[in-house]
Amino acid sequence: METAAASSRVELIVKGNLPEVPCQYIQPPEARPNLHNSVDGASIPTVDLSSSDSAREAIGDACRNWGAFHVINHGVPINLLDRMRSLGLSFFRDSPMDDKLRYACDSTSAASEGYGSRMLLGAKDDVVLDWRDYFDHHTFPLSRRNPSRWPIHPPDYRQVVGEYGDEMKKLAQMLLGMISESLGLPCSSIEEAVGEIYQNITVSYSPPCPQPELTLGLQSHSDMGAITLLIQDDVGGLQLYKDDQWLTVPPISDAILVLVADQTEIITNGIYKSAQHRAVTNANRARLSVATFHDPSKTARIAPVSQLSPPSYKEVVYGQYVSSWYSKGPEGKRNLDALLC
Repeated sequence: METAAASSRVELIVKGNLPEVPCQYIQPPEARPNLHNSVDGASIPTVDLSSSDSAREAIGDACRNWGAFHVINHGVPINLLDRMRSLGLSFFRDSPMDDKLRYACDSTSAASEGYGSRMLLGAKDDVVLDWRDYFDHHTFPLSRRNPSRWPIHPPDYRQVVGEYGDEMKKLAQMLLGMISESLGLPCSSIEEAVGEIYQNITVSYSPPCPQPELTLGLQSHSDMGAITLLIQDDVGGLQLYKDDQWLTVPPISDAILVLVADQTEIITNGIYKSAQHRAVTNANRARLSVATFHDPSKTARIAPVSQLSPPSYKEVVYGQYVSSWYSKGPEGKRNLDALLC
């Protein structure tokens, strides 16, 4: 368990008032952010879901050209988004470390539930660490949902996480249907290819960093599953890679950012691309984001839908894809590129 490695928490490193970040958090030169040459990503599409016909066309354009887009009028109560951000911040900012460590995740197992800092597996010293701590909740299928593994403070934490997961799943299913239809496919095509949805909600917290030019809150990658729904606080820091440059995604408090993930790229035969993204750190302010992942089961076999042939990607068992991602590391989209025919 990660309780044995409490000293590795980024929060505790920051409390030590170190003038420099420890070496295990320093990114190689080619991966470091150029904070003095940040490009505004205000042109990232925003799709109004109140009109399904125009939204469907806009979603198709966004999936083809960006792999990401904001949605507004999405049906998720705005106060629920605000409360989810508030609860996450309260856990990281207000809970004593001893209380946090009661929920420590298993650092030897990929994607284990609970409070952690280290995401990738591998030998102790061969992985550069992200400048963040996180709490991962397993929320779907309901057989995985065990609120006793989640914090008890604030008192409504468990209720809010459950409600948030329910709302995000409904939105993800609606979006997968619209993405299918935007390709001229039946509404259920992508969801049927994915199978039963496995949902994780990960709250990420990056404390202020003394050397943000050397670190990343989250290294460059595309998400493994089908679709990710993300909210961030007003600090921002999320960046998308497009046209050989990194674009900073502006925080929009009432909007939800949709990220196309790798399995949807495979299912759509590469017509729609998964979004390569990362998060930069901040010297003065902590940053919080909440990512809700919607993935296939580990036994699901993923391949391009038959209507979109000839296939450009080899079939893959999702669990094997996940194992490769966690053991080798993402490095952009190399795991997905390995499946190209």
